[in-house]
Amino acid sequence: MTTLPADITFGPIRLAVADLARSVVFYQDVLGLQVHAQDAQLALLGGATPLLALVAQPGARPVQRAAGLYHVAFRVPQRSDLADVLAHLLAIDAPLHGAADHVVSEALYLADPDGHGIEIYHDRPRSAWYDDRGRFLLTTQPLDAAGLLALAAGRRWAHLPDASDVGHVHLQVGDVAANVQFYTEVIGFSVMARLAGAAFIAAGGYHHHLGLNSWAGRDLATAPSDAARLLESTLLMPATALDALTGRLTRAGVTYAADGTGIICHDPAGNRWAFRPAT
Repeated sequence: MTTLPADITFGPIRLAVADLARSVVFYQDVLGLQVHAQDAQLALLGGATPLLALVAQPGARPVQRAAGLYHVAFRVPQRSDLADVLAHLLAIDAPLHGAADHVVSEALYLADPDGHGIEIYHDRPRSAWYDDRGRFLLTTQPLDAAGLLALAAGRRWAHLPDASDVGHVHLQVGDVAANVQFYTEVIGFSVMARLAGAAFIAAGGYHHHLGLNSWAGRDLATAPSDAARLLESTLLMPATALDALTGRLTRAGVTYAADGTGIICHDPAGNRWAFRPAT
């Protein structure tokens, strides 16, 4: 089976927000993202490159029980960077929704003002992702918060490192099996792990570029148009891989559209994807 190459990356993740100014302040002050561009309708934020596109939709309401975003995960380069984030969040009394050691990574969880889930994490070396029998170790354990905070050592918070990126996107879907089939057989990911009600898939042996869960139930509808919601995820890849993906979509009978710089399609849960050539 043809698979995606290892050098895929995420482009900006597009979210609808009820109050653009409020969201920009949150992502700047709480997460430490920097504004790349902003007008009355759209704000692009990130580190060295834009990672997030916030689209103003006044009056949009938070919706938890719908197919769509579970969280977008911002990856920082070093464990010390995650330590700085934790110290900063505690200093400003930001409401953390959770923290975990996943063996492959350590992670912090929170939500933005519209209820969009956020993860901030760093990766452990790939050699730590497997036991001595070669078994993949993705799991959930308590985070060593004290050990992290000891690394922070009182450094002044400025912003997320410029090299931070979107490491993965986790989606809430009604039917995990149908979506796994789509993302593996058509898009070209590989399954890395399955947990209760969830699957984690990736390219190039990464622990996961995409999480899929049905923890909110199997009868999920797509988030309504008046909701604060995930509008689009973007995946960047070499032009040859994009051509191969277009062929797989065609052979599978999946409807897609070309928009001049890439292709747009939807997964079985209704999530919109833009696949574009890496520049």
